[in-house]
Amino acid sequence: MTQQLIVGLIVAAAALYAVWRWMPAGWRRGAARKFAAGTQRAGLIDQARADQLAASLAKTSGCGSCDSCGSCAPKKPAGADPADSHSSPALTSTTPSTGR
Repeated sequence: MTQQLIVGLIVAAAALYAVWRWMPAGWRRGAARKFAAGTQRAGLIDQARADQLAASLAKTSGCGSCDSCGSCAPKKPAGADPADSHSSPALTSTTPSTGR
């Protein structure tokens, strides 16, 4: 009986994680705010910690989540900005030469 209860809790936690992970970003932010506000109203955390919790829960775990964070935007080449005072490093081969 205890083993079945533990397995049921693990499956429920995995299902909750999957739902949270694949939830649309707008819904996830709203749910995170509501959850943080509920824990603050219950007296479990203060207002500052509730704000941190909401921000942490609203974040996603990787690229492709469409949160408009800008991480999927095309990157500029290193030498493309003329105002950049750093010179690009020379390309060197990492394979040892055999002298043939």
